[in-house]
Order: sequence, then structure tokens, then C-alpha cells
Amino acid sequence: MRMKLTIALGGLLALPAHSAEIQLDVEIPQLNVAEYHRPYVAIWVEGADQKALANLAVWYQQKATSEGAGTKWLPDLRQWWRRSGRTLDVPVDGVTGPTRPVGTHTLKLDDNHPELKRLPAGDYTLVVEAAREVGGRELLKIPFKWRGASQGNARGSSELGEVSLKTRS
Repeated sequence: MRMKLTIALGGLLALPAHSAEIQLDVEIPQLNVAEYHRPYVAIWVEGADQKALANLAVWYQQKATSEGAGTKWLPDLRQWWRRSGRTLDVPVDGVTGPTRPVGTHTLKLDDNHPELKRLPAGDYTLVVEAAREVGGRELLKIPFKWRGASQGNARGSSELGEVSLKTRS
């Protein structure tokens, strides 16, 4: 009897644990301009009060140039900078990275991500902001459910193309 119970409990413990996940596809469009610079991009989660709760990604020029360090232009991501960027000590492991080229870039994050680990289940808004030197600025928002199934998308008109989001738990 004791052996059967041990085997049964062992089988339950061997079941895969399902974690919450976010898959995000961000398109950086090809622009036909004389002077092209890759955009700086910030991706974060905000609550109903529009406060930043989790920084998911910040893409910026990480190599210093003759014009200075790439962090100099992070304030051009105005909404992100006001909500959380100015208090962030970059670089941040697992969040910051280099700018991305033209194309679609996929981020897959789960509840082990340092910023998402502390986020309780609920309804939130994903915000993607892009700013480009000698270019424009664009902000997209997608509502989603964390620790539940949801999907959404938004399309930019200049600095961002299609942005799509899928969550599951």
C-alpha cells in the first residue's frame, strides 16, 4: 500500500509545471530615408494607473561613439524615461540589449524573467515605444492578461510595424 502511494505521488510530482509565458513579436520597418539610424526601443508593462511595473526590454546603442555613450539618448524614449527609465541603472541583465535591425524580432518571456516574477495575475497593458535619431517617435499599447490566455496586436505608422502579443499560462 505504501509503495503504491509513493509511486502515485511521484507521478504527480513528475508532471510538467506550466508557467505563464509572453510571446512578443516586434517589427522594425524598412524606412526609405536619407539618413537611417536603428531605433531605440523600450518595452514595458504598466498597470491600470499607467505606472510602469516591469521593464521587459530596452534596446539602445551600447557602444560609445565620438558623440558619447548610447545612454545619452535614452531620454528620447520619453514615456518610458518618465515612467521608469530615469531610475534604472543600465545595463540591466536580461532587459537591456543592442538596437535591432530591420525585421521582426521575437521575445519569449516567462514567469522566471526577473521583472515578471513579481507580477501578480491580472489585466495589464504592454507598451512599446520607439525613437530614432533624425526620425520620429512612436508608442503602441496592447492590453493583455498575465497568467491567463490573451492575444492582441497593434500596428505602427512610422517607427514600428506590426507588434503582436500572445500570453498563456
